[in-house]
Amino acid sequence: MTDSKTIGVLVVEDEEIPAEAHAEYVRRIPGFRLAGIARTGTEAITALKVDAAPGSGPGSGSGSGSNTGSDAGQGIDLVLLDMNLPDLHGLDLLRRIRGAGLPVDVIAITAVRDLAVVRGAMSGGIVGYLIKPFTFSAFSTKLTTYAEYRRRMGEQAASTTQSEVDSAFAALRPTVATPLPKGMSGETLEAVADLLKRAPSPLSASEVSAELAMSRITARRYLEHLAEEQSVLRSPRYGTRGRPELEYSWRW
Repeated sequence: MTDSKTIGVLVVEDEEIPAEAHAEYVRRIPGFRLAGIARTGTEAITALKVDAAPGSGPGSGSGSGSNTGSDAGQGIDLVLLDMNLPDLHGLDLLRRIRGAGLPVDVIAITAVRDLAVVRGAMSGGIVGYLIKPFTFSAFSTKLTTYAEYRRRMGEQAASTTQSEVDSAFAALRPTVATPLPKGMSGETLEAVADLLKRAPSPLSASEVSAELAMSRITARRYLEHLAEEQSVLRSPRYGTRGRPELEYSWRW
């Protein structure tokens, strides 16, 4: 683990588009930097062991993850862990990380909703669990609350108090969730996001409304909200009569 002011993040994700999207999300959040991308559990554990080896700190050129776009040699502090990897289940990788005594925190970022997996991840010491699909806002909130937790833990002396420990853990559980605009529901937003993620091509508000049995105006409102959150790419659809219709695609 590095003592630098920025938090180094290793993205562990086997699918190329989500991996690059998560990497780009990390780059956009102040105080964080991309330390690397691992596409398999084996790549991840190798990157972490190299990072933890003596002499692999800042400037050594050996502390980064396995893929491009990282800040080499600056250390890994946080792992964003997908549960569905081609060679290892995420829980198995989490156990190996803990068994090796590697000094990193882990946030699970996955589509897995199985309660047994969630419990296993929690018992393995994760500091967060983010279910796909999600907006950039949700991703940013998860990482910034982790940064606050890390800051509070770093301020404590070698011997701490119960109130200081409680304060640090409270940072991981913000009491006020990011509110949706009035009249919008989290369930409907999740349904729209999931539809866009599964769609093989961009969808218009009319197409979303037909798929989800809602009004076009309602569909457009949710789509625009996702676009403002920068989770959805909005672009004009040409080739239709009159004004170009807008179409929306999930960024990853």
